[in-house]
Amino acid sequence: MLVSTPIGNLGDFSPRAVAALRSADLVLCEDTRITSRLCAAFSVAPHLLTLHEHNEDARIAQVLDRLRQGQRVVQVSDAGTPLVSDPGYRLARAAIAAGLKVSAVPGPNAAVMALTLSGLPPQPFLFIGFLPPKAAARRAALAGLRAAEQAGLRATLIFHEAPHRVGEALADMAAVLGARPAALARELSKRFEEVIRAPLPELAERFAATPPRGELTLVVGPASADEAPAAPDLAALLRAALAEGASVKEAVARVTAATGLPRKQVYAAALGLERA
Repeated sequence: MLVSTPIGNLGDFSPRAVAALRSADLVLCEDTRITSRLCAAFSVAPHLLTLHEHNEDARIAQVLDRLRQGQRVVQVSDAGTPLVSDPGYRLARAAIAAGLKVSAVPGPNAAVMALTLSGLPPQPFLFIGFLPPKAAARRAALAGLRAAEQAGLRATLIFHEAPHRVGEALADMAAVLGARPAALARELSKRFEEVIRAPLPELAERFAATPPRGELTLVVGPASADEAPAAPDLAALLRAALAEGASVKEAVARVTAATGLPRKQVYAAALGLERA
């Protein structure tokens, strides 16, 4: 059973979620220290076992054996809904493939909460999660989204981001996606909850030197239906890839995949950079 946990306010942990922990033979969690504190707050003392990105594959056979024996296994995240930017997808997929029952207790989710508070169109939306941490890969990922928009995608975009990277990420979003309305949501459901609504360039300038504190979710408005398609800045994308140590061949492959443009066109831009 996949059980959602509070993203800040313990009052959001439902009675059904508490009952699931009490009845569990095993609770899988990212960090036993964090989950132990949650359990203690509700006078629950289950058997805890870590499951995170580094050991999930190794845990699968063990957990499936427990499920086949009829044991009740619960999976939680440190905060929010399991599998959404958190471990568990590979385990859930393996359990489904084995014909075992997978159920869930719904609850807090930072992405959906940020979307509802953003003031931006709530549907359709596209949840991206975390962008790549390196600049070139991040810009390439954004360029891929921009190419999809130029092909017709119209959706509000939702991202998670680390505080120390959010200034750079906002600057890249402004450069690739344009001056769209956006919202930065921080510390959702906590004492210092805040939602800052402004165009992407304004948010980028605000947080360029002083990063915000706490857990962050970024919501970016959809592309305008009547905006003129803008060609991606191939030179900027190639320079960013080369600056991170990629060879010309690797940079061309990366930018081609991100933009969806013909490889010959991207390679020609790379040759132009070399000549310059």
